[in-house]
Amino acid sequence: MKKILLLFVVSLLFNCKNAAQNSENKKNKEDLKTTQPIEVSLENGMAKAYFASGCFWCVEAVYESVKGVEASISGYAGGHTKNPTYEASNTGRTGHAEAVEIIYNPKIVSFKTLVDVYFASQNPTQVNGQGPDRGSQYRSIIFYQNDAQKKIIETKKAVLAKKLGKTIAAEVYPFQKFWIGEDYHQNYEKLHPENRYIQGVSLPRLKRFQAKMPEVLK
Repeated sequence: MKKILLLFVVSLLFNCKNAAQNSENKKNKEDLKTTQPIEVSLENGMAKAYFASGCFWCVEAVYESVKGVEASISGYAGGHTKNPTYEASNTGRTGHAEAVEIIYNPKIVSFKTLVDVYFASQNPTQVNGQGPDRGSQYRSIIFYQNDAQKKIIETKKAVLAKKLGKTIAAEVYPFQKFWIGEDYHQNYEKLHPENRYIQGVSLPRLKRFQAKMPEVLK
């Protein structure tokens, strides 16, 4: 009887903790939707864009292959905590998703094309994850910096939803802050081609995208 009572108490505490966490993350999402976006200024003629779509190793590699993209940096965005770490993000409690910062030349590749790349390189209907990566930290988010970008994103989402006849999972948030990830996550696919995850998940995802949009590749 004591064991049963103990299990009940532990289960109750766990459920309460999860409910509190889900409530906090939901509130964070609602707060973000009503927040004014922060626009990142051009630097040396280069613009920046921010996307989340599953594992940042995969997304980083996809954008690195696109003409006009100078760099793709792995990190975290969309949450409510400061200085998130990989370990903390993986708990789902920070509210952040694994994201990438894209540094690109707007004279060579447009924000519209970057959004096309985004949708072409994922399963756009999968909620809270991509492929085997599941959880809020792997959810799909597109961050906009101004009304023009927001309109581009929402228009492309609507067209894709109509084409597929399904709801598009990507959330649309005003950009606020990007936290650069740990050094060992940067250029992970290039530096670790022998890794089983890279071979089994990341590289196949990259190849599927490349087959869809060969015209944008370097």
